[in-house]
Amino acid sequence: MKELSDMMSFRPSVKVVDATLRDGGLVNDFYFPEGFEKALYEANLKAGVDIMEFGYKADKDLFDVDKFGPCKFCDDDFIRSIVGENNTDLKIAAMADVGRCNYKRDIIEKAESPIDIIRVATYLNQIPAAIDVIEDCTKKGYQTSCNIMALSTGQESDIKVALDLLGKSPVDILYIVDSYGAIYPEEMARVCDMFGEFAAKYNKKIGIHAHDNQKLAFANTIECVGDGVDYLDATYMSMGRGAGNCAMESLLGFLTNPKYNIYPVIKFIEEYMKPMKEKGVVWGYDLQYLLTGVMNQHPRTAIAFTKEKRKDYTNFYKEITSQE
Repeated sequence: MKELSDMMSFRPSVKVVDATLRDGGLVNDFYFPEGFEKALYEANLKAGVDIMEFGYKADKDLFDVDKFGPCKFCDDDFIRSIVGENNTDLKIAAMADVGRCNYKRDIIEKAESPIDIIRVATYLNQIPAAIDVIEDCTKKGYQTSCNIMALSTGQESDIKVALDLLGKSPVDILYIVDSYGAIYPEEMARVCDMFGEFAAKYNKKIGIHAHDNQKLAFANTIECVGDGVDYLDATYMSMGRGAGNCAMESLLGFLTNPKYNIYPVIKFIEEYMKPMKEKGVVWGYDLQYLLTGVMNQHPRTAIAFTKEKRKDYTNFYKEITSQE
């Protein structure tokens, strides 16, 4: 059993990461209401959030710039239009998705960019390519993380090989990513132990990015806090792909560090998140996402079910379990 002090005290090393623009952008093609990004930046500053992820560094040769909002591409000029020189303690991050970014062209030297951290998203079978991105970004002066997606589908032996390879790389943070919302807190504790072994061996930090398919994103995140994980991803009002993520308002309500302030988060939700949802932007827990989480499946089928406005949950269950 965890020491109560691990859950009730605070560690100065804990960092709260706002992923609203990046994961949330997946549900609206990154088209946010006018003034949204600036207001979110200011809310994060007031709330004491440590890191704000602005979106993806997506390859414009692969994705049509006319079909997505600016957070899909995170051009430096766009970020500067929001944060200026960002003379604050808040660090700016962007995600480089392995195979979907042109990092050598689009990620410039850190000294010339408003971005501080590049978060490299990868599947287990892409680890060598991910390390190439990490090495390139490190040489350019960025702090880096490696976010291993779909972790719940990987074999423990493969995960350990990946962590050993990453441990030998210059990456700063090893990220646990429960892409399918399939991991339970007891399992998450074991995953933390495994990541912790390699983090200690290679002097790395650990992060958690949880999805809410089984309404466990918050539970899994605070499980990780008690297990020594320092980088905690959250989104305002849980906005994220499919069932969404750990809610920022829940996380800041839990953390005892006096530097965090939940009030600016509540104010932003009232002024921006609630109206956006009322206008028809769809995300959050629903039965179809629960079912893909239980089955440890990618939520793409549940996302399609949602877009088609289907309500035949029993048929959907039969489809994803191949039952006649």
